[in-house]
Amino acid sequence: MFFSKKKYTPSGSLSAIAWHKLKRNPLAYVPMIVIGLFVFFAIVGYLITPDKTPFCNKQILEINNQRPGASVQMIKIRRNENIENKNFISRMLFGQRSFYDEIPISTYGLKNGKIVYSIYGESFEDGTHGISLADALYPIEGKVLVSAGKLSFVTINGESITLSIEDLTKQFVKENIITKTYILGTDQFGRDLLSRLIIGSRVSLSVGFISVVISLIVGIFLGSVAGFFGGRTDDFITWFINVVWSIPTLLLVIAITFALGKGFWQVFVAVGLTMWVEVARVIRGQIMSIKEKEFIEAGFALGYSNFRIITRHILPNVMSPIIVISAANFAGAILIESGLSFLGIGVQPPMPSWGSMIKEYYSFIILDSAYLALAPGFAIVVLVLAFMSLGNALRDALDVRMV
Repeated sequence: MFFSKKKYTPSGSLSAIAWHKLKRNPLAYVPMIVIGLFVFFAIVGYLITPDKTPFCNKQILEINNQRPGASVQMIKIRRNENIENKNFISRMLFGQRSFYDEIPISTYGLKNGKIVYSIYGESFEDGTHGISLADALYPIEGKVLVSAGKLSFVTINGESITLSIEDLTKQFVKENIITKTYILGTDQFGRDLLSRLIIGSRVSLSVGFISVVISLIVGIFLGSVAGFFGGRTDDFITWFINVVWSIPTLLLVIAITFALGKGFWQVFVAVGLTMWVEVARVIRGQIMSIKEKEFIEAGFALGYSNFRIITRHILPNVMSPIIVISAANFAGAILIESGLSFLGIGVQPPMPSWGSMIKEYYSFIILDSAYLALAPGFAIVVLVLAFMSLGNALRDALDVRMV
């Protein structure tokens, strides 16, 4: 008896069939994993960045241009000011101002209730700096009194504290002497490159998502109206689509950006208002071919409104190509935002953006720190490639002619 393998054909809704075909494509898993990782990094944000200050903009000039993997010993000095301790959500979204100033050191010593240290790259012979242990551990108002091996002081909140020098020394060595490792190194201002890359992913993904949403709203509306009603309405909308289509995308984005001003939200609107044309053209063509079908005529016969026929019966049948276009537009929006930031008319400092980071660091390509510019460039390439690959996988999965 001979047995033959029968190819499994899923049954059910079109979305279930498409999902099954997508799962059978091994090349679809890699871009989904990559995009998922970037989305995870963008959401958790400051919770996982080594630099948790707003915009990851902590500048320590003494350790500028450190190589990837460099480790630096530091001491933490408490700032003499009241700093709000934000809740979990605020820290995740906006970061937390540091309670301490971090000073990179070469060597240090403890003597009579004081910490004596030399700045990173210097030696004790070059000069030393010193500070009271109480000043390093607490926000203090006034002078620190030393008597009988104890330090007495008053905090800026009015609290009087007296502690032994031995206890303060143990506390300082345990909590305030740290070693920081910079996985991707630091830039010319001593900022952590990995932290700025992670927060920069928020800008790219946010611009891509919101721009695609704006383009879908405008494109689906105009394309539906033009394709469904036809006549002069179609002629006017088609003329408008062709006018916008004829203008180079980057020039149009730059013009809209100049009109709206530079900034974070302006980039969203500018990119979104230039990406709706392709959506409108596809929607218009699909609706013109579907509106003559029998089930649409049945809807007219049953007295359904035009709005219900468009939203409930036509649009669900034309969303497959729109999903594929949205994936490509997402990648395009990331590239446009990076270009705008590189030109200086996109996201403004100190907010990190992959495009602005390349602009800041591109001069280092010819020096010995090319990784500063290559790291954000590599991130752009990987994310754009992931969205384009996912778009190709979705195209194959949503193609009803492929089983």
